[in-house]
Amino acid sequence: MKIALYTGTFVKDKDGVARTLYEFVRCIKDQGHKVTVWSPDVTEEVERTSMTVKKMPSIPVILYPDYKLGFFGPRTKKQLDELKPDIIHISTPDLVGREFLLYGNRNNIPVVSVYHTDFPSYLSYYQLSALTPPVWSYLKWFYNNSIVTLVPTKTMEKRLRSKGIHNTIIWSRGIKEKEFSPLKRSSDIRNEWNAKGKKVVIYSGRFVWYKDLKIFISVYEMIKEKYGDKIVFVLLGSGPAEKDLKESMPDAIFPGYLKGKDLCDAYASGDIFLFPSTTETFGNVVQEALASGMPAVVSDMGGCKDIVNMSKGGLISKAKDPNSFYNNLCKIIDDDTMYKVLRTNGLEFARNRSWDHINELLLEKYGQIIDEY
Repeated sequence: MKIALYTGTFVKDKDGVARTLYEFVRCIKDQGHKVTVWSPDVTEEVERTSMTVKKMPSIPVILYPDYKLGFFGPRTKKQLDELKPDIIHISTPDLVGREFLLYGNRNNIPVVSVYHTDFPSYLSYYQLSALTPPVWSYLKWFYNNSIVTLVPTKTMEKRLRSKGIHNTIIWSRGIKEKEFSPLKRSSDIRNEWNAKGKKVVIYSGRFVWYKDLKIFISVYEMIKEKYGDKIVFVLLGSGPAEKDLKESMPDAIFPGYLKGKDLCDAYASGDIFLFPSTTETFGNVVQEALASGMPAVVSDMGGCKDIVNMSKGGLISKAKDPNSFYNNLCKIIDDDTMYKVLRTNGLEFARNRSWDHINELLLEKYGQIIDEY
């Protein structure tokens, strides 16, 4: 099987989408299939690996300069012609993704698209709510012109179907159990955080306002008022809101953008995961937190609640309501029995979330699509 894969970014550990795609590409190669990746956002590290990656010409995205807008030209078309893919996998429904979709439709190649990111939910944070209807109109056209649309959770599947996108199936997300583990807990790290004998509340992700970080700030303030320095807040990541976050939470710890072993060790050294985002399609970070031994407090809007519902490894709070997040966080802080039950449930759930199993099932589905197309 020859797979052509397009994604807006292919930088390892940059975000949950990139981590998901790296695992998928690894599985494709391990299963003996051929995959070529096209992306405008590729690091030199990727270019030096055994992966077949085609870097596309690009410019920075105006509202989000960490990401790039690529261009589909004659060179890309020639590369696709030479590959003669059996199936096309599109991870980003942007203008380049549209060209890959049209290429597949013109050449009678099945196209599978993925709803990785809930782009319409971001618009209000950029004062662009007026664009929501036309964005959904475009996405409906895009995904309904794919033979199937992959979604990570039932919540997202229901959301897309309510918008008239019906050709959906679930492609969940896995976990690297050997990497994210409570066995990685480090007393040295906790001492660096001045957390000896204290509870550590962790956030991990991009420092952008559409992650509902203003809710996080409000909860921080209420928890500090009740518990003082008995609770330590640690925010893992980076992004444009970092300066404002540091000013709003002067006692919080900001270790920076971590990846690999450093990230896994930091997760395992925390106690509770607080993630108020309402814009997640899945929430890889929540699953990684559970695997590291942290109960999670998440929003009832978006994909994170599906993970908590399935695992029974945390508590679900009312979206955009700081009091709801505060109350749930206090319950876990104050009730040791509840904490242990949630932690045990989360760890047990993570043990059965192998990336290989999840991706092998998807590749079997791809084989069926190609045979029936």
